[in-house]
Order: sequence, then C-alpha cells, then structure tokens
Amino acid sequence: MTRRGRIVAWVGGVLGVILLGTLGAGAWVYQHLNGNIHGADVNSELGTDRPVNLSPGSKNILVVGSDSRAGTGDKYGSGLTTMQSDTLMVLHIAANHKWATAVSFPRDSWVRIPECDKGDGGKSTPHHFKINEAFSIGGLSGDVRKAAACSIKTVEKNTGLRIDHFVSVDFQGFKGMVNALDGIEVCPKQAIHDKKAHLDLEAGCQTIKDEKALGYVRTRYSVGDGSDLGRIGRQQEFMKALAAKAQSKLTSPTDLYGFLDSATKSLTTDQDLAGIKPLYDLAATVKDIPSDRLTFLTVPTYPREADVPTDKANVIWQYPQAGELFGDLAHDREVGAEGKQKFAEAAKNPITAHSVRVRVLNGTTQTGLAGVGAQKLRQLGFTVVFTDNGKPTDKTTITYPPALKAQAEVLAARLPGVKAVESAQATPGAVTLTVGPDISSIES
Repeated sequence: MTRRGRIVAWVGGVLGVILLGTLGAGAWVYQHLNGNIHGADVNSELGTDRPVNLSPGSKNILVVGSDSRAGTGDKYGSGLTTMQSDTLMVLHIAANHKWATAVSFPRDSWVRIPECDKGDGGKSTPHHFKINEAFSIGGLSGDVRKAAACSIKTVEKNTGLRIDHFVSVDFQGFKGMVNALDGIEVCPKQAIHDKKAHLDLEAGCQTIKDEKALGYVRTRYSVGDGSDLGRIGRQQEFMKALAAKAQSKLTSPTDLYGFLDSATKSLTTDQDLAGIKPLYDLAATVKDIPSDRLTFLTVPTYPREADVPTDKANVIWQYPQAGELFGDLAHDREVGAEGKQKFAEAAKNPITAHSVRVRVLNGTTQTGLAGVGAQKLRQLGFTVVFTDNGKPTDKTTITYPPALKAQAEVLAARLPGVKAVESAQATPGAVTLTVGPDISSIES
C-alpha cells in the first residue's frame, strides 16, 4: 500500500470512494456524497492553443492541493486573499492501465506563467515566477475554475503534456478527513517549532489532527534543509498514513462516513470527473495497477541560485532530464523504477544554464538583435561569450557541435519552439543561437 496508498489518496480522496463502494452504502448516502463534489467547466477557459494528445487512451490528471484561506480565521498566511496551491502533481495513467506515474512539481519551480484570466475581469501578462502563482492568479475572485485553468495552462506550456482532468482538494477538507479518522500518527525525529505553519511538535511519535495536521504538512523552513522537496516527502508519507488508517476503518461505516463527507466536500473536479461514479472508476483503475508499476517521483531540479546568484528561493527544472521525463509521459512510455533512479543520479550533476556557453548571432536585417538576445539569455542565467551578425534566417535556430548536445538541449528547453540541430561546422566549445525575426520566443 505504499505507492498505491500515496497516489490514490492524493487523487483528492478517491480512496474514500473506493471504500464507499466496498461498503455498499445506502442510496441516500450515495446521493449526499455525490452532491458534495463540485464540478467546474474548465475546458471553456483553456482555449485552443494546447498540446496535442500524443497517446490516446492515456490520462494526465492534474492534482492541486488548494491552500484556500476561507474559514481559517487568517491563519496560515494572514493577508492572503487569493487562492493558493500548496501541492501540485500530474498523475499519468497509461492507456493499457498497466502502469502509472505521478510527478510532483515543487511549488518553488521557476517557470513561465502564460497569460491567464485573473478572475477579476483582467488578464495577466506572461512572465516567470513560482509555478504555484498560477493558481492564485486565476483564483483572484475565488473561482476554482479559473484558478485550475491557469494552473493547467502553465503545466501544459512548460511540460508539453495535455491535461485531461483536474482534481482540487481544499485546505479545510483535508483537515476534516484527518479529524474524521481521529488524527494521524507522525514520528518527527526532531522537535518542530514553525511560527509560519503555527506548529509546535516535540520529537517522537504522536497523533495529530486539526491545525497541527495542517501545520505538519505545510511546515518547511523549520525541518531538515528547509526545502520544498523535503516538504513533498513529508506530505507523501502523511498521505500514506492517512490512506492506511482510512482502510483500517472499513468495518465502521459510522466512523468512515465523516471521512467520506469531508473528502467529497473538499473536491472540485472538471465536469467529466464530477461525481462518485467517474471518480470510483478512476480509482478502481489505479487500484488494479500492480504496486511495482506505480512510480512516484519529483521533477528533477537544481537551485536557481546556480544561474542567478541573487535568487536563493527557487529551483529550476533540470534539462535535458525533465524534457525526457515529459516526453516519455506524452508518448505513454513507462518511466518505472529504473527511470526514477536515472533521474536521481543525473540530479547529482546537473547541467546549469550558467555552465552553457552561448554565441548569439543576428540573423535579421534589424540592428541590435544579437545584443537583445544576449541580454535575455543572461537574465535566464546563460553565459554569453560572443555576439555578432550571422547568416540570414527566417526563424531563430540553435546549432551545436556533437560534444555539446546536452548543453544545446538545456538552451532549447528555455526557448519555446526553437529546436537544436547538430552541425559539424558549429564553433567548438559553444552553442550557437542565431536570432531570427521571432526574437520574442526568447522569454526572459
């Protein structure tokens, strides 16, 4: 139940739906719980500029842990008036239903946030920021539909994955699930005192619920290395324990009902998943996958400080490994334990943007574009070693000598729509970027 418990539990309380089906509860219970689930018409917010579905039959489900402050009495971030996403992951279910991979995105991931409907009548300007900002931009008016739409757009633009469904679990619903199970046991190895998370815990095993449970899954700076990656690990372990305890209460419909009620009240999904039956079918699909073919991993990253010394708060997705991961999922290729290990090994020696030496050439008749391109690349952390005029081109291109394929892929990953091409004539020791009229594709 390790991997299976984590994944099923994170799919917004779907575990509770499985339990409901097992218990064979009465029709009135089914109708009540079914009515708790909120459905949102997200597709109408997404437009047509979306990735193509490269593997029909497979499913990519965006799961958001919503940090909504509604009803918290200004706890957990006084002054925050927008919706926040505290957890973000994509669950990929293979077309043959024989394997699945869940990929978590650290909320401090520095990514391109596309133009989004802000929910207050205006639109945001495309820019780089933490990935979790997307949910709050769309949620300015408290509309989960718009918040989810901006998160979906952001994930699709940065991964190339087509998102088929979304599930959002809100802050207070999580607390209700924990309380309905009379708390969850945790065993911190050291005392935790975190003012930001409103948490004071002594070292050792203890059962927590209410605000302590919320604080435990949110605490970050007062535990371990203070990273978001560490928090993701604690959240996964907590949800594993929650799923296991929920299963242990199968024999008590009365105890379980409170869990199911809180779980379904906390859910907002796209319209196709909005109901007990579709969620049950989804959960049953995951439940039937062998545990050794359920893989849970975090997108490979490195500290952005390596590229931009002044930024000590964010992480950058590691390329070409992140691109390989997203490409595998887009084409429905199993990552598995071997792939997970490969990404873990690669993370020990990432190719940073700063380590990539770039020559920038102007391939247009407009003067100064090489300088403009060089400035934008430096803002992204790349090392520009040369600028000049180049051969005319209709489109921005990247060429590289055979020995610098990985470095070229790192550069191409940051330039939407620009492909890297190997060339025996390319200047040794550097990747060459020839700027075309589409200079706007270089997004600083």
